Amino acid sequence: MKISFIFPTYLGNARKFLINEMLSAAAKQQQYQVVEVEHADLVLLFDDNIPANAAGKLGTIANLDQAFSQPENTLTQAVNSAKILAKPTANVSLEIATQTHAKTQPKNIIAITACPTGVAHTFMSAEAIENYAKTQGWQIKVETRGQVGVGNPISSEEIAAADLVFVATDIDVDLSKFKGKLMYRTSTGLALKKTAQEFEKAFAQATIYQENLTSKPVENATTNEKKGLYKHLMTGVSHMLPLVVAGGLLIAISFMFGIEAFKDATIANGLPKALMDIGAGSAFHLMIAVFAGYVAFSIADRPGLAVGLIGGMLATTAGAGILGGIVAGFLAGYTVRGLNHIIQLPASLSSLKPILILPLLGSTIVGLAMIYLINPPVKAIMETLVEWLNSMGQTNAIILGAILGAMMCVDMGGPVNKAAYTFGVGLIASQQYAPMAAVMAAGMVPPIGMAIATVIARRKFNSNQYDAGKASFVLGLCFISEGALPFVAADPVRVIATSILGGATTGAISMAFGITLQAPHGGLFVIPFVSQPMIYLIAITAGSLVTGIIYALIKQKSV
Repeated sequence: MKISFIFPTYLGNARKFLINEMLSAAAKQQQYQVVEVEHADLVLLFDDNIPANAAGKLGTIANLDQAFSQPENTLTQAVNSAKILAKPTANVSLEIATQTHAKTQPKNIIAITACPTGVAHTFMSAEAIENYAKTQGWQIKVETRGQVGVGNPISSEEIAAADLVFVATDIDVDLSKFKGKLMYRTSTGLALKKTAQEFEKAFAQATIYQENLTSKPVENATTNEKKGLYKHLMTGVSHMLPLVVAGGLLIAISFMFGIEAFKDATIANGLPKALMDIGAGSAFHLMIAVFAGYVAFSIADRPGLAVGLIGGMLATTAGAGILGGIVAGFLAGYTVRGLNHIIQLPASLSSLKPILILPLLGSTIVGLAMIYLINPPVKAIMETLVEWLNSMGQTNAIILGAILGAMMCVDMGGPVNKAAYTFGVGLIASQQYAPMAAVMAAGMVPPIGMAIATVIARRKFNSNQYDAGKASFVLGLCFISEGALPFVAADPVRVIATSILGGATTGAISMAFGITLQAPHGGLFVIPFVSQPMIYLIAITAGSLVTGIIYALIKQKSV
């Protein structure tokens, strides 16, 4: 039997590619041939829009989420329930599982998206939400909270008119302006991959948002404490990154005048010294405090911010580094949250709690704990780690680089990837720049490697995959590991395995040559600030070729 898939217009290219790959593989296993619509015996649609070239053919309407998670069952059900499709202008009687809130009642929706780095998932999920809402006939506006700040800001008039606030974030963001509105919260990943399903859940599970510590919106039922800790940590990393990027690049520019030019105020009218004062003296001096402050903010909302900032600054001045910042952030957040729960005041005095009582008691408790209990042992641990990094031989450097490189390629922007990334960024505060260089180089490997594979083994990839390879290459150059996700979803074992090999190769080469980098993001654009740019490019190229060539050899031909 010849079969064809017709995807709805709101579906993004990445998700369309993923589902098409899953269904094509399942069709091959069931001895079906995937062809163009005109030559198909059976047409599989995913909404009630029947194009002219499908009208009159045998077909059925399937669920997008089921097609992704259970492609074999989807095809079996499609064959068993197929009917002659109506004319394009006729009403379709087939029921669509994912369209129960369809176009009969237009809705006014506003949305917020934000991911840890404020780059890839922030804007990809925003696009998916916007496209889906428009196909349903809803009014939609999506505000992005990326590294460039608030994009497409939502006005107070739009908030007042909204029926639903749809929040898709992997970090905690300020939602105070939505107080009293019906709100549903999910992750950027679910909003991107299961857009229709998440909106179904939003209409069923949304609750009124109340801005206080004891009444936050209920998260997705699958959220657990482990995921909460990760989210708090990533909130801190997200807000720290701009300081690290700006400070690191300013330090690198200062070094261009000479490695010790900042020590001489007469060179270039003191410009190298000024740049060093801004980068190292200010930006880097603030980064741990900002990190700890926003970890605490994620846990305890605004009352935790000041306490976290103070605890983080105490960690910085004591030399406790990123480990001290992590402890300070979590200690501040949970201390303030606990105090808020314990201290109950009459309504006439309740306004004093967030601006006076919680900051005062929280800062006192956390500050004394940091000074007398936490900073001394954590400082000793950080000094031991820094000493080991400074004194390790080439063999240990290669091993560390391979481990960090492999971790960056395990889940392409997931928890393991972010753990390695956080390690590299955190060490920048302790003047250890080699791990960051290895981490960034390895993170560029998976998407570039996939692009190389599509060129080497062109016949093994269909047109959608080949086009995805072009986009993947550009994303890889920008240090967006998520560019490889379409390939991971279609062939996870082979893609991840080959990416790990390539990432480990790149990380090992980078660390072996002691390459350093102060900027934690930027990809190709910050390579001029790398200590050894040519060798760094060779390291990235080598790892990408390892990934690309091996995957091209072991990949099965697409249908």
